[in-house]
Amino acid sequence: QEVLKDWIASGANWPDGVKLTQRPRIDFKKDIQPILEFNCVGCHKEGHDKGSLRMETRELTFKGGENGPGVVPFAPEKSLIRTSTAAAVDDEKLMPPKKKDGPLPKDKIELIREWIAQGANWPDGVTLTARKAEEAKPDELTLTKQMHERITAKVDAKSEAEMKAYTSDIPGTSVKFDMLPIKAGEFVMGSPASEKKRKDDEGPQHKVKIDPFWMGKFEVTWNEYELFMYPEDKAAQLGDKADKLVDATSRPTKPYVEMSFGMGKDGFPAISMTQHAANKYCQWLSSKTGQFYRLPTEAEWEYACRAGTTTAYSWGDDPAVIKEYAWFSGNSDFKYQKVGKKKPNPWGLYDMHGNVAEWCLDQYEVDYARFRDAVTSNPWVKQVTPYPHVVRGGSWDDDPEQLRSSSRRASNKSWKQQDPQLPKSIWYHTDAQFLGFRLVRPLKVPPVDDMHKAWNNGFELDP
Repeated sequence: QEVLKDWIASGANWPDGVKLTQRPRIDFKKDIQPILEFNCVGCHKEGHDKGSLRMETRELTFKGGENGPGVVPFAPEKSLIRTSTAAAVDDEKLMPPKKKDGPLPKDKIELIREWIAQGANWPDGVTLTARKAEEAKPDELTLTKQMHERITAKVDAKSEAEMKAYTSDIPGTSVKFDMLPIKAGEFVMGSPASEKKRKDDEGPQHKVKIDPFWMGKFEVTWNEYELFMYPEDKAAQLGDKADKLVDATSRPTKPYVEMSFGMGKDGFPAISMTQHAANKYCQWLSSKTGQFYRLPTEAEWEYACRAGTTTAYSWGDDPAVIKEYAWFSGNSDFKYQKVGKKKPNPWGLYDMHGNVAEWCLDQYEVDYARFRDAVTSNPWVKQVTPYPHVVRGGSWDDDPEQLRSSSRRASNKSWKQQDPQLPKSIWYHTDAQFLGFRLVRPLKVPPVDDMHKAWNNGFELDP
């Protein structure tokens, strides 16, 4: 309030072009209480009040200690619990102390800053209790190991000959999804120099061998994805009986805008998620079903899209018939459409061309030069930087040449440009309303390390 008064008194300067956007409210019990209980209260409680600061209650925390007030609502830079957690690790006068697991992560420090900036809401009657690290969720690798044990104990097909198309329920809900078997094979990845509208990143062409897998018949829809986005709401509605592995999987924060952007949800593809969010959906679904799901590698995606063809599109080279097979800029009415309304490719997969572009598992490389000299088996360019990652298939907002089987797109930071949050969300690309994904389930369950890498690319936070 004082800051607002000072701003008005000084003339209420408002720069031209600046628009305000409502930020999502920080939930104290969900976002802040665990940080304080696991990291702070142990050293700031009755009988152990380092720096004369106690933090069991709102009154004690706000009051602070010998180094100043603990919390000054709307003023993070005047609040001890914000300035101290952001201090250098070797600062002996302030927290955090030196410890083997390092300082408080930057995303948690930023949550504290944002909570204070929003007024530091602390619900009446909430008392904090020190909690030990072992009470927290298991770390990601431990969680993957537990899930790997469960998945390998539930193998329903041991050979390609046993693979069948299937429809699966998402346990605890009425929502279903369809998977089609894709046989092993060899194909030429990339486009020839003679292909019209070809780009340089589509070559050089090279031979690739692919092991058998199942692939989603359709793109993942909002019906499926919102079960992951809104676990509390949807669980209550559908009777979701999530086990410990499901509960331990990270899930998105609630979005600050309506994520379909008015284009529709029932039967429509889910959009605007980060690759991290798509990976975590795959992990969540795996924990629900006991089967291993992930994003397709770029090679798997093109192999399935081509479906045995060598032409620019899975129906041939002629873009004139594109309206029979795909939603694109010329027929989409400026929005995505319900999945499965156009003709499928020769292997029965719908919307591989158009509707929404689809995430792949790979880091984007500018060409295929490193694969040119030999037949490569199941290539996967694992992530080494936060950007770019591969997106395939073209979308409702693209021209026909971007829907070709070999066409590629690289993810970009600008897909978060309008996100008002600081730091920007690790879950949403609100400027990529053309972007979705579909599932893959390999016949052979991979080792723990590869399973972990498929779900945790290591670059959830932008630099």
